[in-house]
Amino acid sequence: MRSTTEAETVDYSRKWYVLVAVGTSILLATIDGSIVNVALPTMRADFGTSFNVIQWVALAYLLTMATLTLGVGRLGDVLGKKRIFLLGFAVFTAASVLCGLAPSIELLIVFRVIQAVGGTMMLALGASILVDAFPPRERGKALGWMGTAVSVGVITGPVVGGLLISAFDWQAIFFVNVPIGIIGLWLAARTIPDLLPIPGQRMDYIGAGLLSLTLLGVSLALTLGQSRGFTSPEILGLFALALVALVAFVMLELRLASPMIDLRTFREPLLSVSVITGYATFVSASATFFLLPFYLEGVLGFGVREVGLLLGVTPLALGITSPLSGALSDRIGVRRLTLAGLVILTLAFAGFRLIDVDTSVPMFLALVIPVGIGMGVFQSPNNSAIMSSVPREYSGVASGILSLTRLLGQISGIAVLGSVWAARVAAQVGGLEGGDAATAPDHVQVAALRDTFTIAALILAVATLLGFWGLREESRRKQPALGAAEPQISAE
Repeated sequence: MRSTTEAETVDYSRKWYVLVAVGTSILLATIDGSIVNVALPTMRADFGTSFNVIQWVALAYLLTMATLTLGVGRLGDVLGKKRIFLLGFAVFTAASVLCGLAPSIELLIVFRVIQAVGGTMMLALGASILVDAFPPRERGKALGWMGTAVSVGVITGPVVGGLLISAFDWQAIFFVNVPIGIIGLWLAARTIPDLLPIPGQRMDYIGAGLLSLTLLGVSLALTLGQSRGFTSPEILGLFALALVALVAFVMLELRLASPMIDLRTFREPLLSVSVITGYATFVSASATFFLLPFYLEGVLGFGVREVGLLLGVTPLALGITSPLSGALSDRIGVRRLTLAGLVILTLAFAGFRLIDVDTSVPMFLALVIPVGIGMGVFQSPNNSAIMSSVPREYSGVASGILSLTRLLGQISGIAVLGSVWAARVAAQVGGLEGGDAATAPDHVQVAALRDTFTIAALILAVATLLGFWGLREESRRKQPALGAAEPQISAE
């Protein structure tokens, strides 16, 4: 194992092997986040259970990852990122076998939680491991390819899931992880730099517990609030629990010499801008994958296969754009590119005002492709900005922040924007009376979608203003440095 003082001697010739290893882990974790959705109807029939129960096969995975991501990131900083990452690979692969062998729905949900623990260990540390494996001048490029791996996982999950279930049964979607996981684990063990953590750090387990309780409370409230109402006593109680835990966490962290998260880091406004704008993009983009299937299938009348293909162009555009944007950010900086991505996204969501009950396929593609381009242009530079804004001893936490903004953005975006859509439908038909918003007349659903995407565009417009301020702030900071350099140049 190398010491941290030898970080400069990392064998960068192995960087592409590390990228493949980390990319494999990202593919496994993201595919499993989406592939299960295709199998839920089959699982429901096989286990003879209700939708309210079977949905927890998907929800348990997502909520576990959101709850543990930052704690796992910090654990990697303290104990060593490679060992946590390899353990995550092993846990995920073993849990996949257990999921495929699960004899009951209850045990399947338990095994999905274990699988999510392994997935969190991989996803939370992936970006930090790439930053260690690549030279600083290629950080954006590496994170760009990481964005491509996420996109490929999102695209292939439903497609692969459908093929496997058709040819075999739902168990195959878990068993297919095993050979891939074994190969990825072997490659990661051989290629990932084995750097010792910076000495003197300690894991703040109480702080980690309080933060996990905060995230669990918020995630559960957002997830359950859509069906039970955000003003119901149990949902308000979950929000209150999260608030109390958050206050206790902040008070504890400000007193510790080696905190779970150094909150003083967020005094740096450019870091806060990157985190907030990153969260905003995922809140809005989640609407694309949650609401548009109802529109494509229920209003435009497309089949499941066609819907998958039409929605697949968004992550495809992201996957192509992301590494290009990441490589460009290594040359020109991150702020101009993140601002450009936010502008594209804002205009793209504003363009959804044009959808109608008879939107053509070319028109639909012209609306959704810019979403993928905007996310691709924005994500890689923004991820690079976050990873560059924290000291090395907190790089695992920074990597966890990248995963957490995506997870919480998805959870809150689906919950809030989904509720907005249902509320707008109900307002136009005089109340749903226990019915489903997707059964409302087509023109009502479309009008509600326009309103919902308008709100998403407004969220992104605010994020764009923040991005513009971040660019100006960065330029302002550079001016004094340039001015100080001028006398030295003239003196020579």
